[in-house]
Amino acid sequence: MSLNFPNPVRSFDAGRSCVSFWGSDASLEIAFQIEVDALRRLGAEPGEAQMLATFDSHRDAILSAAAAAYGRHKGSYHRLTVADIGGKA
Repeated sequence: MSLNFPNPVRSFDAGRSCVSFWGSDASLEIAFQIEVDALRRLGAEPGEAQMLATFDSHRDAILSAAAAAYGRHKGSYHRLTVADIGGKA
């Protein structure tokens, strides 16, 4: 089975400067975080609501980056950075 994202839940974590979200591969839950700097690259303004809105509006690109990161290393946790997002804006 491959990675999918059946759970639309995401949450802002100011202490870790990221938005967390989850995927699954068969029965395994995979935790992902995308750094605030990567969201800023996508146009996010400061603040929880703005970070979550940017995540939502770029969800497909973020999930593609998450799937690529998981494809490189099938670990249970991945933190996406600006480098993972690239020029996607």
